[in-house]
Amino acid sequence: MPRRLWAILAVAFGVSLSVIDATISNVALPTIALQLGVTEADSIWVINSYQLATVATLLAFSALADVIGYRRVYIGGLTLFTLASLGCALSQSLPMLVLARAVQGLGASAVASINTTLIRIIYPRQQLGRGLGINATVVAVSSVVGPTLASAILSAAPWPWLFAVNLPVGAAAIALSWFFLPANPVRNPNRRFDWRAAALNGLTFCLLIGSIEGYSHGLDAKWAAAGLLLLLVVGRTFVRSQLKQENPILPFDLLRIPIFSLSVLTSVTSFLAQMAAMVALPFYLQHVLGYTDVRTGLLMSAWPAVIMVVAPLAGLLVERLHAGLLGGIGLLVMAVGLFSLLLLPDSPDNFDLIVRLAVAGIGFGLFQSPNNSILIASAPPERSGSASGMLASARLLGQTSGAALVAALFRLYEPATGCHITLGIAAALALFGSLVSFSRLSLPLPEPLRRKG
Repeated sequence: MPRRLWAILAVAFGVSLSVIDATISNVALPTIALQLGVTEADSIWVINSYQLATVATLLAFSALADVIGYRRVYIGGLTLFTLASLGCALSQSLPMLVLARAVQGLGASAVASINTTLIRIIYPRQQLGRGLGINATVVAVSSVVGPTLASAILSAAPWPWLFAVNLPVGAAAIALSWFFLPANPVRNPNRRFDWRAAALNGLTFCLLIGSIEGYSHGLDAKWAAAGLLLLLVVGRTFVRSQLKQENPILPFDLLRIPIFSLSVLTSVTSFLAQMAAMVALPFYLQHVLGYTDVRTGLLMSAWPAVIMVVAPLAGLLVERLHAGLLGGIGLLVMAVGLFSLLLLPDSPDNFDLIVRLAVAGIGFGLFQSPNNSILIASAPPERSGSASGMLASARLLGQTSGAALVAALFRLYEPATGCHITLGIAAALALFGSLVSFSRLSLPLPEPLRRKG
């Protein structure tokens, strides 16, 4: 048990760093643009370079980990992330900062691609749910704490410290990982990594995310259409090559497992709904209700705060109840919370708003751990890395699509109307995900999640 606790702490440090840094620089973009002498539009590449590097390489790193070992890829990713953080802190120009952020994104991708696989190794299979519950808590809180942490740092130090603070935490994570993460033998020493497939995978995801992000932020429709057309050509080549592989980077072998593919679908819809709501609500609270950014941040913290309590409990309940049932109930509760936010009165009091946000957060926390447990446990042990990569890809694809949905709707409507439409769509997505999750009750659970006796 003591070694397991240190190992889970190593994973928690690494995951929190990779998730927080996706958003920690957002509030500093105006200052960065001013000090580096670039436009605010150009400064957005500080965020985009990180996200694109992460999304484009997640599945490749997870496949690489299946070949050379999960511990090795994780420690290598942490090391690369920490060194790139130093490069970010020392950057004196936008190209240098964007390059360092892209390298940082590669390190974050290596960490995020296999963190749930490491939990599968760290915990006994009968306790997989509680390990994934802790991990779900770390991811959920880290996903929304970035801007708050950035504000605290910027109140006392210049923007390079946003990245310099990663150095001691990264060093601690590397040390803990080196001493306490268990070694895992490579199950098939004759297997080789497919570099051509990795390149096609990266290009496919770059075109997909780039086209979505570009159009939602005002890119000319002709360029967005050209990107989608190129995506069809590259994606078709990539998919056809992967269908012929025994262990593909894009895990078609796992997606043929019904309970795995349904879990991926529910993960995408849940994170899309959560991100859409979390991006749209601050605009409504500040622009329509006139709240300050500080008040908005404090009120919005009700969502991740309840996840910190509910997600670990849901991980324990997986050992007693069907994970598909827990996930279905969770997304149903989340849909109720989102729908209640849609019905907010014109002048809500703080308690009323907090209760509605907490209901949505409770639902999401109840869903995430059981869903992750099914997804990871349904993959064969030798394909754990690919399953973990697919889980991380589903999360990022949902989050990116949710943010893009809000941006597109806010281009068409004023904030009040756009927020209401967004919350309605988010509630519908959560309800759809709930139905999909309940459908898993008719399918056999993976062996590690079956209740004994």
